[in-house]
Amino acid sequence: MDESKKIDIELGCYHCGETLPKIKYQLYDKDFCCAGCLGVFKILSENNLCNYYTYNSNPGKQFNSEHHLEYLDEPKIIGQLLDYQHEGSSIITFYIPAIHCSSCIWLLEHLYKINPAIFSSRIDFLKRQVTISFNHEQISLRQLVETLNQIGYEPSINLQDVVKAHSNSVDKALILKIAIAGFCMGNVMLFSFPEYFGLSTFEKQFQLLFGWLNLAFAIPVAFYCGKDYFLSAITSLKHKRINLDTPLALIIAVLFFRTAFEVIFNAGPGFADTLTGLVFLLLLGKWLKQRTYHHISFDRDYRSYFPIAVTTLQEGKEKPVGINELCIGDRLWIRNSELVPADSILMKGDAWMDMSFVTGESQPIHKVLGEIIYAGGRQTGEAIELEVVKPVSQSYLTGLWNNEHYKSNADKQNFNDSMAKYFSIVVFLISFSAAAYWLSQQDSHKAWAAFTAVIIVACPCVLALSTPFTLSAVLSIFDKKGFYVKNTDAVEQLAKCNLIVFDKTGTLTTTENAIIKFSGTLTDRENNMVASLLRNSTHPLSRHILKALNVDGFLPLANYKEKIGKGLSALIENQHIYAGHSSMLPPSVEARNESGVHITIGNVYKGFFEIQQQWRHGLSELVQKLRPFKLQVLSGDTDKDHKELKRIFLDSTRIRFRQNPHQKLDAILELQQNGNKVLMLGDGLNDAGALKQSDFGIALTDNINNFTPGCDAILKGDSLNLLPNFIQLSKDGLKVVKMSFSIAIAYNCIGVYFALQGTLYPLVAAVLMPISTITIISFTTLATRWFARKNNLT
Repeated sequence: MDESKKIDIELGCYHCGETLPKIKYQLYDKDFCCAGCLGVFKILSENNLCNYYTYNSNPGKQFNSEHHLEYLDEPKIIGQLLDYQHEGSSIITFYIPAIHCSSCIWLLEHLYKINPAIFSSRIDFLKRQVTISFNHEQISLRQLVETLNQIGYEPSINLQDVVKAHSNSVDKALILKIAIAGFCMGNVMLFSFPEYFGLSTFEKQFQLLFGWLNLAFAIPVAFYCGKDYFLSAITSLKHKRINLDTPLALIIAVLFFRTAFEVIFNAGPGFADTLTGLVFLLLLGKWLKQRTYHHISFDRDYRSYFPIAVTTLQEGKEKPVGINELCIGDRLWIRNSELVPADSILMKGDAWMDMSFVTGESQPIHKVLGEIIYAGGRQTGEAIELEVVKPVSQSYLTGLWNNEHYKSNADKQNFNDSMAKYFSIVVFLISFSAAAYWLSQQDSHKAWAAFTAVIIVACPCVLALSTPFTLSAVLSIFDKKGFYVKNTDAVEQLAKCNLIVFDKTGTLTTTENAIIKFSGTLTDRENNMVASLLRNSTHPLSRHILKALNVDGFLPLANYKEKIGKGLSALIENQHIYAGHSSMLPPSVEARNESGVHITIGNVYKGFFEIQQQWRHGLSELVQKLRPFKLQVLSGDTDKDHKELKRIFLDSTRIRFRQNPHQKLDAILELQQNGNKVLMLGDGLNDAGALKQSDFGIALTDNINNFTPGCDAILKGDSLNLLPNFIQLSKDGLKVVKMSFSIAIAYNCIGVYFALQGTLYPLVAAVLMPISTITIISFTTLATRWFARKNNLT
């Protein structure tokens, strides 16, 4: 490839759009402002990534070659920056301020084409973040950052929580555009006053001058302040879609060219006042929407509603604390199936970590003493002792909960999506029909007025705001009552459920006030051995028996194994000890009773714990309130409580016992295949698969250490009686959304009625547009609060 320099000044740089210097760089008949931009183009060209330039013109940033990245070779700094690292795989999240358009998204999602050691990259456009998974044995962190720098996307690297640091950042570009549009609008209005109130003979002398001044002010408003609407519309049309920005881009273009035509040919004053006022009000609406989304995001990501606690070891004693109280150096006690909330070092125990919530790989990874264990890992063996080495990231754990590894939502479409795709098409049809009608009547003025007013008055802002604003208010109400739903889409799924499936143990029953009796004999030493085994399990029965044993100390164990819902075993003092269901006992051992938690030590049967669990308070009243729903019970226990459950539940309720986790999952699949929308409540332990498969899975817990990212919601045990209220409020929330759409449609119909007649001036329509948005926001807020009071949730 021949490179040459030319002495000339033409268009801007092909890559970044900056003004070309006298000495410019050229390659393939394309001009660049510096060697850096030329280098970026060469990289993209060599890797067949030049489609980057087709989405937007000059999408890049000017290249800066002055980077000192030696510090990224330091292991300590690498450890602080990475989200995850194991063997040949690492994951890191960067904040990249240069992300600004669809071309940025396209290029950053194709990083693997530049370097095959990059496995994948995922973009969060609103937060300007990219999460990259890469092979650190083939490309170092420093080389990864250098690659990003070379293509013009320099990460902003610091050792603080980047998401939180930038959560309050203001979109300065948007503020600048609002300021420019407001300044131009004010001046255009000033020069248009003589036109509004009638021109005197003196003022007519300046009519042409005022027209040209107004056109001059309209140029930056249309092509700088309104640029994003054009880019969005062009991108959607390239993908053969019509989005909500398309009619707005069309009206801005038509207003400008109509104004230019009238001013240049002295055919009238033009519509510069309408154009500048419209863009100013549109940008204000966008700012209002951004502030609303920011408030919603901040509310869910950083408030201390998120219900995770963890067991810490303080002076040898176990003490549960909230994760927001964890500090570097704290010792954690992580039992089987518990989630690691912060990056930590393994101090004691045999760690087999399930990292599927982080990487999608479910194969457990063995960790040795002194090795780091990353947040989001789930222990699958004996309890382990960890020491925290990195502060807890609440937003990171929230992100795990929303991770799409668990459930594909591709087939789920929310109400907002289903309405939006028809909105723009209908608006276009009405506006063009109105213009065609008035042109057929030989009235071009009314044709123009009707066309513009219809598009403006039928503004799509309400579509973008009503659903998230309403359902986020519902989430906030749920949070305060101990019902933690992961996102607004899940609220819509909850409202659609028509069949409720209950697990029994830990869901319909509670171990908080259970009566425990041991039939058999155990010495003090054997009590210690049993307690040392049960200490490793998160199952509510294990925890309750452990509390009843009340031992002074614990013994070390080895070869810990737990079969979910069946039992646990280990070697303690070279003796095999088992605690669990009678079906898992060795053939040579005969159980005295089918139910209960059976104990064997050294293959000698010692007896069983009989647990008389208490039904949750108000269970009968809850079932009566749920009469409109189809109800079922899936229990892994024996049928000893069959008569009691038949008394509590309706005759139509199907109750199944001795259901293992696979049978529970198959039951949910069967119900869904029969056309049911299934809501399932379980403890998240032996029914995790069924919870994930259900349309809406609720992990019910009396102990908030048992965080289950695979579910859609977490419900505190003492809030179970409010379940009908929660379901009703989710339905009422969708009613509010539909009512807000009805109000917007009524408003649009009235506005369109006048707009079609050509009697609604476009600027008046532009003023009415944000008034409609404010009305909808006020209505959704007040209506949601009213429905919350109606459902006794305030």
